[in-house]
Amino acid sequence: MNTPKLQHSSAILIEAESFDEYGGWTMDSQFESAMGSPYLLAHGLGRPVDDARTTIAIPEAGSYHVWVRAKDWVPSHHPGRFTLSINGTTLAPEFGANGQDWCWEPAGTIELSEGPAVLELHDLTGFDGRCDAVFLSLDDTAPPDGADASARAWRRLHRGLPDTPVPAGDFDVVVVGGGVTGVAAALSAARLGCRVALLHNRPYLGGNASVEIGITPRGETGDLVHALAERQPDGDLSALQLLNAEPHATVLLEHTVFNVITEDSAIVSVDARDARTGRETRYSARTFIDCSGTAILGILAGAHTLFGHESRDEYGENLAPDERVNSHHGNTVFFRTRTADHPVSFPDVPWAVEIAKDYANLSGQLEKPGVDNVPGPVAGPSRVPDPSIRRRMLFPASHFWEYGQWLDPYTEAEHIRDHLLCAIYGTFSNVKRLEPDTYANLELDWVAYVPAQGEFRRYLGDYVLTEQDIRTHREFPDAVVKNSGPFCLHYPGHEKYDFRLKDWKWDTRDEAPYAIPFRCLYSANISNLMMAGKHISVTHIAGSSTKFMGNGAQHGIATAAAAVLCKKHNTTPKGIYETHMRELQDMTSEITGWTNPGRDLEPSETA
Repeated sequence: MNTPKLQHSSAILIEAESFDEYGGWTMDSQFESAMGSPYLLAHGLGRPVDDARTTIAIPEAGSYHVWVRAKDWVPSHHPGRFTLSINGTTLAPEFGANGQDWCWEPAGTIELSEGPAVLELHDLTGFDGRCDAVFLSLDDTAPPDGADASARAWRRLHRGLPDTPVPAGDFDVVVVGGGVTGVAAALSAARLGCRVALLHNRPYLGGNASVEIGITPRGETGDLVHALAERQPDGDLSALQLLNAEPHATVLLEHTVFNVITEDSAIVSVDARDARTGRETRYSARTFIDCSGTAILGILAGAHTLFGHESRDEYGENLAPDERVNSHHGNTVFFRTRTADHPVSFPDVPWAVEIAKDYANLSGQLEKPGVDNVPGPVAGPSRVPDPSIRRRMLFPASHFWEYGQWLDPYTEAEHIRDHLLCAIYGTFSNVKRLEPDTYANLELDWVAYVPAQGEFRRYLGDYVLTEQDIRTHREFPDAVVKNSGPFCLHYPGHEKYDFRLKDWKWDTRDEAPYAIPFRCLYSANISNLMMAGKHISVTHIAGSSTKFMGNGAQHGIATAAAAVLCKKHNTTPKGIYETHMRELQDMTSEITGWTNPGRDLEPSETA
């Protein structure tokens, strides 16, 4: 039974993520920092999902006012509708149909007796209805909305949670972000003897390679990446098993970092919130490694960052635009279709077709975790290639389904995901409608509700790697690992379909690996903060190559070794660069097998 600890006996807050049974609903916590809380999502691909159910304790009999926090995610059409019943009585409103973003919707009053009460969420559409929480009160004061400090304090109060995060102990290093990069960093640090905490905001490790998304790690991989990215029969990675086997590693899944404590330009601790319980804990460490891909620690700590496309003149890059552009690589939602052995209907989705327009090409699918870029059903005019599309764009690459390049990836991520869901649902509907006989048995097998994340802010380190550094294989005395891969550049702005790329560049250079200097892996102004992955200190052009997950894992290995030396020598990452580079290079060489050919150069020769 769900028995909340109450501010007073006349008010009860039931967070949807705390329901006893989710039924066919799923918990979605990825937008919690922007909208205020994890929520339950009815992601049924057009088929209503089974009811979510929970039992609560009513402390005293009375007439209770009811509010439900929901979102109408396509306000003009209301595709995500659901109802709430209490003790078998269905309340009148259909939630998610009021034309509003996240807000508390009043649901009237209901007479309740003291004792147990059963709440049920009943999905009406299968199209991504969402419920954050239910609030019952004997008075008619509406609950506070939003995600600000006062709203969060109100939730803590009604859930009986402490006002401040509870200390979780001291660690040698805290790694934030459990993608391939973060797992490599945490594994390496633990195996080198550091007590490490890995904080990850999803239920599965792997980030864009996880079973929730399914991309194969590319770039410079190696034995460690191959081991952690080995897939289980269900598509999940082997990363968690490897980390659980390390006595020095502590893994915290579904923990979102929301605050950092700094002192004298150094991070002292980070605060993380458990998605299911709302409990907040504090993790202290000597060194912190940001592998989030979003530069979240730097943003919270005030680190210097880079954003957007630098102009050609800023760093002398040939691939850069003439003028600075404040856009970024967008997000992608992966999907898969299948052919059933019987006809399968699909509801009318005019709200989705508004986005998809007449697009009817379902290529760019994920066949299974680790196998993407797969062709799909094509119908109607889309069967004839558009002569305006460059030949390389005809390849069914999954990332051609991309959106959000001009939006704020931090505050508008839910909208970006929802726009891509509309694009996929609308395109699927078009294929079925245009050739009903050919595709009578076609159905959606799987559509991710977690997008493959694109580009966010990048850190400014003591060096910014550029296109020319990569092209010329510039040697650095402080190089610690190598990366590989092409410049992979996405150009938005398709004249008709805003969820498709306008152009795409895959510049393989000479295909030879290149060096990553350690100065790109620590913050220029936060003394004990390092970074690994797509947000290291690089230009947008250089980052289009260093961003590959295998490359990020190499950064993770190097920063883990540096964390060990920071502890050993009681110094900072910059101190390692200044006085212990040879020792760091020897440690990373032992793990990766790569030795920097420029290690004997004087810094003045490469500055």
